[in-house]
Amino acid sequence: MSDIEEKGQGGKSVAGRLIVFVIGQAKREPRGETVQSKPIKSAPSYFGASIPRQLVAKVEKREVAGHQIEIQTKSYQSNILVIEASAELKDIFSEESFEVEEAMQGVCDKILEGYGGDPNWGERYSIWAISGYSGDPEQFFKWRSQIACFLKSEKLELDEKEIAQTLNSQIKYARNDLVIIDWDGAFIFDPEADFASTVELLELANFQLFKYRVLDSELDDRLRKIAKIFSKLPEKRRFFFGMPVEGKEIQNALQSIVKMRSTSLFEFEAVDRDIKLIGDWYSARLYELAAKKFKFENWRTNIKEKLETTEDIYQIVSERFSLSPERLELLGWFILLFGWGIILFFDLWQAFWKN
Repeated sequence: MSDIEEKGQGGKSVAGRLIVFVIGQAKREPRGETVQSKPIKSAPSYFGASIPRQLVAKVEKREVAGHQIEIQTKSYQSNILVIEASAELKDIFSEESFEVEEAMQGVCDKILEGYGGDPNWGERYSIWAISGYSGDPEQFFKWRSQIACFLKSEKLELDEKEIAQTLNSQIKYARNDLVIIDWDGAFIFDPEADFASTVELLELANFQLFKYRVLDSELDDRLRKIAKIFSKLPEKRRFFFGMPVEGKEIQNALQSIVKMRSTSLFEFEAVDRDIKLIGDWYSARLYELAAKKFKFENWRTNIKEKLETTEDIYQIVSERFSLSPERLELLGWFILLFGWGIILFFDLWQAFWKN
């Protein structure tokens, strides 16, 4: 049975599926079963091993806004949850779809809060999926204004240029399918309802975006801590007979900077290692389109600059408080004199003791 049904006086209502997910950090780690991702269109045999496995903690059904929805609580990383809700809509282009979307997001937010997460710091994304049609998916562009508004979570009527620009961010695999990606949502057109792998790839892209945001925020915190450590150090290193007075303090400061930078560098490389989509496969091109829309390159550049800042701070601290060759020579003479003094003391002590 087609998902396109007759409506009113020659009009049509388009049935479809709405998938809403929220990604956020959790204080309480979920428990569940680890499952392998399903291959996407034209994916190589090693696709399943190239992306993170997900842990499904819970699957449940609820009634929300007059619709039966299925909710999955899952995770790609122990402390980062993905709460996914899906519902079948009789008329996906109706104004009611916005209300259902908001209600589903609210349910996902509550579940995330139950795990100790903060929805306000999470990523929200909605996917509108249409199937059961014949012919080209462009036939649905008669609802182009609604499609663009849904993708941008915007209830106001958009300008035609904005609509055209939004619909231009798309990718096709076969003649009769289409995926349109935007910052807040995506539209999937597939006559066979083969949505699952595309939805998962979009979840992974949002998961990646969330990890960049978390790392960027953590780097800001670490830079503030480094600045605080740096501000407590004296302007010049003080010496007593060539010996540094606050040696332990400087050493601890340098160790803290090195540790913070190495931790951040490891986390940054780990984010980029999480997904290894290779070659010109459809999955890689779809992911690249999402990465471009989510401005991954800007996030990478920003994070790299902050990592370079920690390196610059380390160099400044180490150069300002390092021992010059002259001080090293003075320190050597001091140690030598101190050693001679000890030898002379023992010689005198033995001489008097024997007498």
